[in-house]
Amino acid sequence: MGLAKIKTKPAYTFAEYLAIDRESAERYEYLDGEIYLMAGESGAHGDICMNLAIAFGNQTKGTGCRGRIKDTKVLSGAAAQNTASPKGMFSYPDLVVICGPPQYHDKHEDVVVNPKLIIEVLSESTESFDRGEKFIRYRMWNSTLTDYLLVSQTAPLVEHYIKQSDGSWLLREYRGLETSFRIETIAADLNLADIYDRIEFDNDL
Repeated sequence: MGLAKIKTKPAYTFAEYLAIDRESAERYEYLDGEIYLMAGESGAHGDICMNLAIAFGNQTKGTGCRGRIKDTKVLSGAAAQNTASPKGMFSYPDLVVICGPPQYHDKHEDVVVNPKLIIEVLSESTESFDRGEKFIRYRMWNSTLTDYLLVSQTAPLVEHYIKQSDGSWLLREYRGLETSFRIETIAADLNLADIYDRIEFDNDL
């Protein structure tokens, strides 16, 4: 899913961004005063997101955790509602899991501040951001986050970043449709064959 920058003023505040995003039929992300229009997704991206939603929906049912997809924003920055500082990030993860009662940025209840797990399905136009600055912001500002998944569209490959007790992050890679793995923090088991159901690859890893 690509991003296109909106460039009409030097810096937007949180409140200005949220007003634009909430009034629009489009979805926008925000980084340090700049607003980015989110482009449409590929067929593979949509199928993988749906497969993930099914897997997490089934496994979190009846537990203290819940999944949200597409239209839930995550704030990674100072949580003051009316801050004049443009420093911060609002993002739309492909899937976010929240454990315990959802905590929100404001009364609109569309911006979550306590994610447990965030998943991004990688696209060519956003992969470097998902791996780089976005993950830095998630680690820096979201103390409840324990797991971050990067899911490839082009091969059966999932990268799982796991927060350690000392605050560092451990990377585990899962390759091949026969591979399964567990996310211990939410007691969820995933199979790459399920994640990539109906996805065709040119060359499997």
